[in-house]
Amino acid sequence: MSKASKIKAFDPNSPGAANAGIYGLPFTTEEADIVLVPVPWEVTTSYGGGTSHGPAAIFDASFQVDLHHPEFPALWKRGIAMDEMPEALWDQSDALKKEAGHVIDLLVEGDAKPASAKELARRAKHEARATKALKLINAECAVMNDWVEQRCGYWLDQGKLVGLVGGDHSTPLGFFRAQAKRHKSFGILHIDAHMDLRAAYEGFTYSHASILYNTLPLKQVSKVVSVGIRDFCAQENEVFLKNRDRVRVVRSADVRRQQFEGVTWREQCDAIINGLPEKVHITFDIDGLDPTLCPHTGTPVPGGFQFEEATYLLSRLAASGKKIIGFDLVEVVPGKNDEWDANVGARLLFHLCGVLAGH
Repeated sequence: MSKASKIKAFDPNSPGAANAGIYGLPFTTEEADIVLVPVPWEVTTSYGGGTSHGPAAIFDASFQVDLHHPEFPALWKRGIAMDEMPEALWDQSDALKKEAGHVIDLLVEGDAKPASAKELARRAKHEARATKALKLINAECAVMNDWVEQRCGYWLDQGKLVGLVGGDHSTPLGFFRAQAKRHKSFGILHIDAHMDLRAAYEGFTYSHASILYNTLPLKQVSKVVSVGIRDFCAQENEVFLKNRDRVRVVRSADVRRQQFEGVTWREQCDAIINGLPEKVHITFDIDGLDPTLCPHTGTPVPGGFQFEEATYLLSRLAASGKKIIGFDLVEVVPGKNDEWDANVGARLLFHLCGVLAGH
């Protein structure tokens, strides 16, 4: 059956079939205009875990999203499909996260001197294992980045609109590299609670806390505008200050202060958007939202955006005339006993698809 025939036969008011694609839609990746690449990876997370389950949880929760979105009533007809879940990558993430535990445990122990010869021997053995684990993890994260670059690049070259669904926030680096090979210049709208400008956090070259630090060497990225920031360290602030020509930081506290003093969110959004170049990639860490909307995410921070504040910014960007070239949504962690985080993630993902599609 052709795509046109599927559109004609599909009833958007009915519950999605059990064997349907994301959002209950009937389209294959070949038929869909929008392809979502799942990257179930969370090797370097050190606080809360579970983000590798985000893509699958969002897929499951997507069946609860009604397809008639007032801003994008015909979006579903464009076709949205999720690429095949890379099970081998998921398994590798689980195995490597256990190895990462040896590195993190050693850091937690600190520099305290062993009290006995037995403890000294134990510490030496632990250090050797952690060193080996760190080398392995950095190498395998590089492989993951290469895979993401290849997979996103493949769909871009097929003429698809591409979104990435993580996984932790280390996962879109390969996507940024794929964009850099296809665009001479573009900017990144970075919505997050954190700057993510740490250099090799905890020794991990490709840490989730280092995604923007690892992005800056891409000269095609002419501007990064980080919005919703409310937690960062001195090292990140130094990196920001050294790159103020390319990086702009909009702290959540400053957004609220200006609003308390009479500046509207529309005015603030326009100022954010005006700081971006003509082509824009959106990288959205779910912890950019108020943590009541994502209570299980790995590193929640008080403050942040309400859902409709975030979607207003995205819609305002889409209406500005700037070209959105792709997006990623990361750090969604499903709860053990509920799907609230995944529900919010699925709805935010649908809105991202709408702004990417341009209607």
